[in-house]
Amino acid sequence: MTVMDRPQSPPPALETSQEIVEQLAQVIRGGKHWYIALLEAIGLWPIAEETHHGRSYRYLIAGEAFDWLLLAERLCQAVDNLLPEAEKTALLFHNHSPLDLTRAEFKKLIGSQKYQQYLNYFYGITVEEALIRAVLSEVRKERQTLGQSGEHGALDEAFRRIYGASRTTLLNRFRREWSYPQLNSISLTELKEFTYWLFKYRLRHCDQAKVASDTKKALKQLNTDEARKL
Repeated sequence: MTVMDRPQSPPPALETSQEIVEQLAQVIRGGKHWYIALLEAIGLWPIAEETHHGRSYRYLIAGEAFDWLLLAERLCQAVDNLLPEAEKTALLFHNHSPLDLTRAEFKKLIGSQKYQQYLNYFYGITVEEALIRAVLSEVRKERQTLGQSGEHGALDEAFRRIYGASRTTLLNRFRREWSYPQLNSISLTELKEFTYWLFKYRLRHCDQAKVASDTKKALKQLNTDEARKL
């Protein structure tokens, strides 16, 4: 996918965005639970990316994967003085919501389209990151068993096991396809785009049995990570 092929973001609707922020503050002051009000505001949010107070926000990765927690962070900052600090921190840093909503309730609050994009982000980025952590852990344990130490080459080995090529090779390929410069560093936004690209790459190049096995391994890793947070 080239830069020209990527879905273009709609032009910023700054007045509408500001109205949503103002409405969010108003309904929280009126007594609505802040998390419900936040999800409703997310459902109404009209733009895929913006620059706000000098910071760039890209809420929609590759035009498909909705980074809802990034938008939640942006909105929470706008009404920060109205939110319980502990609950806000638990949501933004640990993805622990203050209310136990069902999937159907969550979907209704943010809307069907954003919910599908949220699922794209979950499986395409959150789960993919967990898969990389899981396989990297396997590589480290094998090295320890063999009496080897050090991290050199461990990540590239994990990538070869998952994708059939090193991280460096794949990152260079991704940047060529997206017309990005071949830098020594990578921004958080580009890393998310790269991870989503890896997810699509894995679906295209791996057989279905391996895709299913790797996804199961990644979900198990996510469960382990969540248990460690408790």
